[in-house]
Amino acid sequence: MLYSKVTPEQKRVRFRELLASGTIQQFPGAFNPLSARLIEEKGFAGVYISGAVLANDLGLPDIGLTTLTEVATRAGQIARMTDLPSIVDADTGFGEPMNVARSVQELENAGLAGLHIEDQFNPKRCGHLDGKNVVDLDTATKRIRAAADARRDPNFLIMARTDIRATDGLKATQDRAKALVEAGADAIFPEAMKDLSEFQAIRDAVDVPILANMTEFGQSALFTVEQLAGVGVNMVIYPVTLLRSAMGAAERTLESIRADGTQEAQVGNMLTRARLYDLVDYEAYNSFDTGVFNFQIPGQ
Repeated sequence: MLYSKVTPEQKRVRFRELLASGTIQQFPGAFNPLSARLIEEKGFAGVYISGAVLANDLGLPDIGLTTLTEVATRAGQIARMTDLPSIVDADTGFGEPMNVARSVQELENAGLAGLHIEDQFNPKRCGHLDGKNVVDLDTATKRIRAAADARRDPNFLIMARTDIRATDGLKATQDRAKALVEAGADAIFPEAMKDLSEFQAIRDAVDVPILANMTEFGQSALFTVEQLAGVGVNMVIYPVTLLRSAMGAAERTLESIRADGTQEAQVGNMLTRARLYDLVDYEAYNSFDTGVFNFQIPGQ
């Protein structure tokens, strides 16, 4: 009922414990607060909040158009709805190192367990598209150093994402990952790895947790958790999977209504009213007023 009773500080401790557990952790991407609750109910370890999803939800492409305020507000709304730790995509940190520092503190205030900051230029683009550009090593490390210095909770996780694989190759990715760790990164997100051997190469290069991005229609094959665990990956995200699934279902339903004049053909695929009420914990609100939930659910 209402929001999580687990504090952000407790979630951050839990996130650190998960990454140190020796077991790979799955973080599906939430596209709204209710989907975060569903992720928790299905037994996942945590919630990922994608910058692409936040932009796309506003009807915008993932090219750095969202603001820190928009990201912190929506990420906070998602994070407070679940007892699980949530990590958010902070793009390039929303500006220069001083902006990166402010971003860290705003996202701490919003209740996140951690964030990742990437080494692309602005305007950035989706990590699985061609034509990316990355900043030089000095700029990339300054971003991470500013982030690490700005956090007030030592358990707030600073993850560094690098997109340099697409521009300079695997050896450059290993070298940059090492430098980002030296600058203060607690974990590494090597974007758009081509195969499992490349994840293994990053594992061999650094001693901190590494993340694998299993996004559909991207540069990487959709490896299983067992395959990723076998090359030392600690955490796997599915950033846009739920949004794509939901929007695909919405499109099919709209097409059915348009074609048939009714949604009847799609009703069997929908979340039922009873299930929706269960997810929002409707009945629990009777603790405030016994008149809130005093009816039979239609169709149950």
